[in-house]
Amino acid sequence: MVRFFWPKVPLHCPMALPSPDPQYVLRGANDAVNTLCFHCRDPEPELPILFSGSSNGLIPIWNMKTHRIDRTLDGHGGKSVYWLKTLCNRNALLSQGRDQNICLWDLAEGRSAVTDSIFTENVGFCKCSLLELSERRWLLATPWRGLEEVRVWELPSKTSVCTLKPEADAKLGMPMCLKLWQPSTGSSPFLLAGYEDGSVVLWNLSTGGRLSRLACHQEPIMGLDFDSEKARGVSGSSEKQLCVWSLREQQNLELQQTYNLTNPGIAEVTLRQDKKILATAGWDHRIRLFGWKKFKPLAVLDYHKATIHCVAFSDHTQPSKRLMAAASKDHRISVWSIYNQT
Repeated sequence: MVRFFWPKVPLHCPMALPSPDPQYVLRGANDAVNTLCFHCRDPEPELPILFSGSSNGLIPIWNMKTHRIDRTLDGHGGKSVYWLKTLCNRNALLSQGRDQNICLWDLAEGRSAVTDSIFTENVGFCKCSLLELSERRWLLATPWRGLEEVRVWELPSKTSVCTLKPEADAKLGMPMCLKLWQPSTGSSPFLLAGYEDGSVVLWNLSTGGRLSRLACHQEPIMGLDFDSEKARGVSGSSEKQLCVWSLREQQNLELQQTYNLTNPGIAEVTLRQDKKILATAGWDHRIRLFGWKKFKPLAVLDYHKATIHCVAFSDHTQPSKRLMAAASKDHRISVWSIYNQT
């Protein structure tokens, strides 16, 4: 079920669009689905695919034409997989698991081989973040050995760039979510991190120093995303509130506005690639959609029967083909075609 918001309709005259179902639902993960990663950019005859990571340690690769699993990767010893990202193409995949390993997969020509890995020695739930610097060159931010540490690597060389650790008296707790970003071509990249104490922190990767701290939540931050063009970000936590904040020219984080939710708990917040739509994954089994420009609520999608762990948007080059997928503890992946007309 979906509820749409109509801000110009008087309260005494309610209107509602017909409640659409997902375009289709992917079944067969056989456990809670924690993370999703689309790869749809490769031209035909290769088909759009979706990677998913499950609590049973498996990574099904879904064919988005047949809606079935093409093959399944198994490289985390049965431990939960909770972050996935492709590199330059669909044949190179990074996966992060509760076995404390980040694995690099070679999937070319039917292979399913782990060719390299990083052992983080971190037992938390913080997901990695990947930033493409140039062709075949990336930065990877990972939770690290100390529960409060973040290590940034350059790939594929696996060169350590810096280790970020708060001051002893900062009392930030563990990092809960990470977002690498770069202001413009040639500029030094930065890292935004959401912490256990409810703070968002901006880190300078060149110096390894903290630039700004914004205490915007009362509970641990579960997810954040950032629009580098508008210097504006959003975060969600285990409480009943979304926070929108901005980064000023002086590299200071400032709270812009908040949005109160009906129910507590946001597992993830995700901006669509065109920065027009924001989606949130709710502990209350619902997906919430917002217009990012004015942060206006657009819809509440109510299909799943358990906590939604993540929401992902496809990277189709044609906007009309863009899809949104949500992964849930109910073992299902719902796929939606919504708000994709230019």
